Amino acid sequence: MDAIKFVQEQMVTTKPLPSFRPGDTINVNYKIIEGDKFRIQSYKGDVIQISGEGLGKTFTVRKISNGVGVERIFPMVSPNIDTIEVIKRGRVRRAKLFYLRGLVGKKARIKELKTAKA
Repeated sequence: MDAIKFVQEQMVTTKPLPSFRPGDTINVNYKIIEGDKFRIQSYKGDVIQISGEGLGKTFTVRKISNGVGVERIFPMVSPNIDTIEVIKRGRVRRAKLFYLRGLVGKKARIKELKTAKA
């Protein structure tokens, strides 16, 4: 089983992604291919989960659009992901933030992680 993982990791060449965790607010620039043209779509939201491992690793981003919660699952290893920018680090105590689905307004906010400035 480890030999299969090793071969898969060697075959895929990916650009380095920033490290992010559940609770972080990120902006994903994703390539949308329509026929022979492509455009880059920006998707900004909170990471609510990271699941899987290896080539099947995915992360879920949740945003509120026109008062409706929208979630999108992105594969970590994808040629369609252009860039990922970490906008804000969040302070949470869970790895899966599914409880945010039932909260609205100020209750759905995530506290910001304070980092020491050197």
